[in-house]
Amino acid sequence: MSTTELAWYKSSYSGSSGDDCIEVAVAEQVVRVRDSKDLSRPHFAVGREGWLRFVGFVTEA
Repeated sequence: MSTTELAWYKSSYSGSSGDDCIEVAVAEQVVRVRDSKDLSRPHFAVGREGWLRFVGFVTEA
């Protein structure tokens, strides 16, 4: 699956000004993350378990 076929979305906490946002796309094995301000830059992928740990950590902060 190419990155253009993925359903990218921003957090509901992202503002409308377009700064400091990331987008994520959930694939079967990984969660892909990219900078919404510069889509020409490469995205990165993290395993689903790692993503769940990251989200758990930031929601506790």
